[in-house]
Amino acid sequence: MPKPIDIPVIGIGPGSQPEEGEALAYLEMPKGMFRHEVVSLPEKDELADLPQLRELLERLYTAIAGYRAGDPAIPLELEGLEPRMVEFVNQILGEGEVSVSVEAPGLHVQAQESVLTGLWRVRRLDERRRPVREWLEVADIPAAVRDASFSGDKTVDTGLEAIPEGVHNAPALLVEIADKIREWRPGMEPHVINLSLLPLTAQDLVFLGERLGVGPTTILSRGYGNCRIGATAKDNLWWIKYYNSQDALILNTIEVVDVPAVAMAAPEDIEDSTERLKEILEQYR
Repeated sequence: MPKPIDIPVIGIGPGSQPEEGEALAYLEMPKGMFRHEVVSLPEKDELADLPQLRELLERLYTAIAGYRAGDPAIPLELEGLEPRMVEFVNQILGEGEVSVSVEAPGLHVQAQESVLTGLWRVRRLDERRRPVREWLEVADIPAAVRDASFSGDKTVDTGLEAIPEGVHNAPALLVEIADKIREWRPGMEPHVINLSLLPLTAQDLVFLGERLGVGPTTILSRGYGNCRIGATAKDNLWWIKYYNSQDALILNTIEVVDVPAVAMAAPEDIEDSTERLKEILEQYR
């Protein structure tokens, strides 16, 4: 006999509502949503004695106007700019949604997207985390992500020896992942494994993490909630977790691709940034 569907009954009438003076329990509203702050551009006369800054903005516009998603990144050095000019650069560019950290042996790079999608502030740090070089970069993703995220390791341990208790479906996933890593070539469509839809135990997820390892690159995309993207220690393999505005995990995926699309500036976003930068330049010409 079919099991009856449990439908909650909501009472009405006397006794169904809170007593007078009793606090109502409201559903917690979303919080932590990232929003662009309105960029307050400096006045034209503030830049009157800074021809180098105007020249930098012109070079930025030329670079981004000629850039197409997938092209090599275009760096523009900030070395030699006086602190006042750097402050104006920061004021004009603002802070966007995506931040990047690459921590590899002998390489420590941090990048922050500006409010102009496809335009990044990048800096390299020494072993004591002191900046040694800072530059701007026009790119769909900073060059360090493509250059340093993976070491060429395509081997995945799919052995069934010493499987911990509680691990059930992870070994089969490792076989699939190993095959897809070997097959994948640049230009191919990404292969996505939606872990949220699979019957995986906590031990399965820990086992996957131990076998796949942790790579040097972490990308955080902030919006209505967060998307946290981490390179694994295996070539072209990323672990991506989507959180809602209350920081609850809502989607957990593994993706075989060079760089996940969710981390990169889309072509239409770069076109929009080109137009916005053109409008900014008009104010200073």
